Amino acid sequence: MFSRRSLPLIVVFVLTGFLIAFGSTSLINPPDKYQVIFTQVTDMLEVAHYSPRKIDDEFSKNIFKKYLDALDPDKNLFIANDIKELRKFETLIDNELHGSPIQFFYAVDQIYLKRINEVNAMYPELLQTPFQFSVDESITLDADKIDYPKSELLRKDVWKKRLKFMVLEKYADLLDARDLLKKGDSAYKSDAVLEKEARDKVKLFISRNFDRMITKTKADERFDLLVNTVTEYMDPHTTFFPPLEKRSFDEQMSGRFYGIGASLRNDEGGAIKIASLVPGLPAWKSQQIVVGDQVLKVGQANDAPTDLSGFESSEAVKLIRGKKGTEVRLTIKKADGTIKVVSMIREEVELEETYAKSAVIQEGDKKIGYIFLPEFYADWERPNGAKCSQDVAREIMKLKEQNIDGLIMDLRNNGGGSLYDVVQMVGFFIPEGPVVQVKDREGNPAVLRDRDRSVLYGGPLAVMVNEFSASASEIFAAAIQDYGRGIVIGSTSTYGKGTVQRNIGLEPGSGMFNKDNNEIGTLKLTLQKFYRINGGSTQLKGVTPNIILPDQYENLKYREKDNPDALPWDEIQKASYPMFGPDYETAFVKQRSAERVNANPIFNAIKESTAWMEKLNQKVYSLQLTKYRDEQKKIRESFKKIDEANKNLNKLQVNLLQADSLKLSTDQDKLERRKQWIGNVSKDVYINETSQVVLDMIRQVMLVKKSA
Repeated sequence: MFSRRSLPLIVVFVLTGFLIAFGSTSLINPPDKYQVIFTQVTDMLEVAHYSPRKIDDEFSKNIFKKYLDALDPDKNLFIANDIKELRKFETLIDNELHGSPIQFFYAVDQIYLKRINEVNAMYPELLQTPFQFSVDESITLDADKIDYPKSELLRKDVWKKRLKFMVLEKYADLLDARDLLKKGDSAYKSDAVLEKEARDKVKLFISRNFDRMITKTKADERFDLLVNTVTEYMDPHTTFFPPLEKRSFDEQMSGRFYGIGASLRNDEGGAIKIASLVPGLPAWKSQQIVVGDQVLKVGQANDAPTDLSGFESSEAVKLIRGKKGTEVRLTIKKADGTIKVVSMIREEVELEETYAKSAVIQEGDKKIGYIFLPEFYADWERPNGAKCSQDVAREIMKLKEQNIDGLIMDLRNNGGGSLYDVVQMVGFFIPEGPVVQVKDREGNPAVLRDRDRSVLYGGPLAVMVNEFSASASEIFAAAIQDYGRGIVIGSTSTYGKGTVQRNIGLEPGSGMFNKDNNEIGTLKLTLQKFYRINGGSTQLKGVTPNIILPDQYENLKYREKDNPDALPWDEIQKASYPMFGPDYETAFVKQRSAERVNANPIFNAIKESTAWMEKLNQKVYSLQLTKYRDEQKKIRESFKKIDEANKNLNKLQVNLLQADSLKLSTDQDKLERRKQWIGNVSKDVYINETSQVVLDMIRQVMLVKKSA
């Protein structure tokens, strides 16, 4: 139930990156929402999915297993007899999807709630007694390698071992901190005291999780999980969005939302508190809310407020955001214990961090432009809404005014976005030509082209990617690579998402493709597949860079190819396109980079840490204190080498553009954030190496011109 490590946030962005289409909204209230969702989703999957699986008994068996795995991923809630009892539904889920009365969900839910309450009542007893960490034993946290416990007693043993491991993690950290103290120090604590503190921390963490599952998580959310088990078995990017999640997704893609201008955080006890306020926005203007206030409830206009007990801050944020000009009421607890209700009207807030930005890297007498694009955003709801292609064009123009000699496009961790904008952006670097090929379920191909013969930037170009660069990012990198227009640099491959989705709202009694969102939910449905202009799909394989750099996440199972439900790779006929042979020797540039990387202590340390990351991925850990601490020490030493090597890194000279400096001068908070970003760019070893690659390209171009 509790994973040892959460996936990086960036993984959450990769898995939701897609190619978007927007439509209108509709408000409906069906009499039997679950049945409507089941049957409509099934109809859409069978009629329109790019490569639908047959929804039959075999399909049902897979959904049965996957849903139980999703509810109890660590196999420490259900017992073996529960699964045996539920087997009678194993081949009936397909019937329910086709319209039979829903039984499986309700049967599972009844048992699930019973088991949650049992474990919630049982675990505190296991944390009352100190753990002994002298026995040489280990714990396996890979659910694929363990079975459901055969009895409640054996489940208790499973929990005892898991809790022991969680306490060991905290205890070892406390011992490490104590090792930095002297015995006479007033902060020095005994082993017994530290072990008790570790148990208390684990108890607080577990109680928060159970509180959330029991008081906050509703049947709707568990049903949504079942629907997504069905859709994502078709392929990992066919996803069901309940209305609140769909709105949050749209906000991320558009780079704007309507809210109060306050960020939230959970404190150690789980309370949701105000972390910061944006000057000029509703929370700040109210003059009744300050940093540190606890948010107890969120109300929508005259509706009864939602109690935030058991909520994560990210979930509370979704309640606070809403439509422009609507009222939201926060019940606030002040530091002195007083409670007040603050009413505010939502205003527009821009997600500035999602927008493109640029800087100039000074390499001797050469200037290299650097553009960071976190996603291919597009706000289609407003005529003047933010669109990444327009923003990137402006950044390129500003950089050209600085007389740059080369350009870096940084698409690392960019999970994708607007298809229209990626086609436009490739067009900035090539005269007219194909950018990407798309094929539908009938096998009909289409070529999307840049039709603007002008070239916005024609100089040396490098595109930075990593394993989290997905979808639109891969189209861009692939097109630049296929044309020979620039060098792609990064980890061994990009993510490998080569499919196209469209949002379709669920609505009974009307056409399937006319709505984007409504009160029931929205299906993000895979309709097409991408192919490079060279004929190969970006699906599963992604894009292999021209220059590969060491990456500490290389061996972790995050890419599309690591998902057993992913669609396969294939290829179609190559499109007709010209090659823009570079004015530099690619092999020479690659060789120079390899020599630098091999001599770079940071990259060598990253290679070493990669081996440790792969070991962590095996999910087998010692419960013997000395062994555990020794292993953790080796891991820390491995990563410490990266930190130590970074201290000796020659920082890049990175300059904020004068136009940006003037624009941001009226907002000191934004200016400081931009300066901090500039500082991070200057210390990034990957940008450092990429700038050297571009410098080699520039010098070779100059040699060619001289000899011509």
